Amino acid sequence: MPALESMTLLVAAVIVHDRTTDRILLLQRGPRSAFAPGRWDLPTGKSEPGEPVTETAVRELREETGLTVGPDSLRAVHLVHGSQRPTAPNGFLTVVFAAHEWAGEPENREPEKHAQVRWFDAAALPGNLVPSNARALRAYLDGNGPGLSLHGWDG
Repeated sequence: MPALESMTLLVAAVIVHDRTTDRILLLQRGPRSAFAPGRWDLPTGKSEPGEPVTETAVRELREETGLTVGPDSLRAVHLVHGSQRPTAPNGFLTVVFAAHEWAGEPENREPEKHAQVRWFDAAALPGNLVPSNARALRAYLDGNGPGLSLHGWDG
């Protein structure tokens, strides 16, 4: 196992975009969530040891919403490099994927973590999004192509 001082946390986030209705699926973090309580976010989660980030995205989406996607259906649309955390001294790297095809109907599969799962019109997203993923989502919706956001590095 690498020394803690060299660790960067790998995270996957998924923009579930229903292009027919131009809606985006978001989760609202629960009031007792350790991270960003009450804020809306993309389905997001940490990679397990030895797990490719595409499999992390597939697993987290299924665990949080019940939706099933294949890794080949994911398209990488943004990277977020966030500043250090106690468990990730070199910060976190979130690979943000877009999914336009999936199976199932969304439901809150982790009610202990999330207050609700809900579709939002892409032109009327809630204002209280988790900032790091909000930048990635806006870049995706603006059609800015794959990009990179830095979060929390400037003090």
